[in-house]
Amino acid sequence: MKLNHWIQAARPKTLPAAIAPVIAASGLAWHNDTFNWIPAALCMSFALLIQIATNFANDYFDFKKGTDNENRIGPKRAVAQGWISPGTMWIATLVTLALALAVGLQLLWFGGYPLLIVGVLSIVCAILYTGGPFPLAYVGLGDLFVLIFFGWIAVMFTYFVQAGHHSWDAFIVGTAIGLLSVNLLLINNYRDVDNDKASEKKTTVVRFGRGYGRMQYLVSVIVALVCTFLLAFQLDNWWLLLAMIPLLRGLNIAAVLKHTSEAAAFARLLKSTAGVLMAYAILLSVLLIFS
Repeated sequence: MKLNHWIQAARPKTLPAAIAPVIAASGLAWHNDTFNWIPAALCMSFALLIQIATNFANDYFDFKKGTDNENRIGPKRAVAQGWISPGTMWIATLVTLALALAVGLQLLWFGGYPLLIVGVLSIVCAILYTGGPFPLAYVGLGDLFVLIFFGWIAVMFTYFVQAGHHSWDAFIVGTAIGLLSVNLLLINNYRDVDNDKASEKKTTVVRFGRGYGRMQYLVSVIVALVCTFLLAFQLDNWWLLLAMIPLLRGLNIAAVLKHTSEAAAFARLLKSTAGVLMAYAILLSVLLIFS
């Protein structure tokens, strides 16, 4: 085992899905004079640990189910390649989830015991995403999982532990961030559709086809644009419309996706999709802080 293998298993290109919600929610909290860096940092740590644990569990369970095989055109997976043993990967998953729980418990000081329910659900679903008797990713619920946990929950509760109350504005931001995070998953599912179909991993792209996948990607970007307009209207702050600029790249990716078939091209689109998400979250946060 090498450090590089663990880094690959953590899947750095997917980590913007954990980082972006905290950045956007904290910008909104700052805008409303309720920013608190301590719970914000705890939320960032919790989100990153949950994302990494989900990726570790995905590596383990996809190997066990035979989904990660020689027919995949995506990045190599640590367990399937023999870089990390299944047992070691499973232990790493549990240790990372334990660390996430330890961090999450500190948030109870800021949000109360109801947060314990959210934290436990996040930890359980990190495993149930690809494991258990009803793995979410294998029955077409992976997209919904990402929207809920890396969109609504991540943004709304990051805002809540700082402001002390929920906000319609946080829901709007969570919808935009969540859908842009779903697009990260869509790129992977679009790339792996043939292998997933053979492995009976019934993602939405497997169930409804690549055309549906392209349309879902496009609709997600369009809804994010609408959410940005609604937020600007809600806050009477039209400078926020500048946050739409990175989303224009998302519209281009949706068009390019139809003509993409090689692994290297998909890797570039995944990186670009992550870039759209991060650029949107950062720009929106900066505009909320300074406008």
